[in-house]
Amino acid sequence: MGNADVEDMVQDILLSLHRARASWDPTRPFLPWLVTIARNRLADNARRYARRNALDLAVRDITETFCDVPTNGGAESVVNFLAVREAMNSLSPTERRAVELVRLREMSLVEAAEESGSTVAAMKVAVHRAMLKLRTALRAKE
Repeated sequence: MGNADVEDMVQDILLSLHRARASWDPTRPFLPWLVTIARNRLADNARRYARRNALDLAVRDITETFCDVPTNGGAESVVNFLAVREAMNSLSPTERRAVELVRLREMSLVEAAEESGSTVAAMKVAVHRAMLKLRTALRAKE
């Protein structure tokens, strides 16, 4: 991890503190509240870092092969793209936003809930329902 990554984490923790400042109770000790927020943000960043590194390692391990016969025809790629687009369009706006934030942008549920202005539980439900609908729609296309 470089200095830029550490600075990004510090900024992320400070932003989280700023967003959560209304939850601090002045009658209780400040340090445990601060440490809890910092620990949670560090855990989120560690998970994101691990996912990114796992993907990088997986891509690095792929060996290149050259073949005269293409594996996917252009028409098949267009059909797959159109099927995914159609399946995404069948989702409700809430479900589509949940998939974009959690699955495509790889945000944590907490981050996605803050970004969309909903609760973590609502975000979980939206992602779950959306993934079920997407699986059903894409299986029907096969």
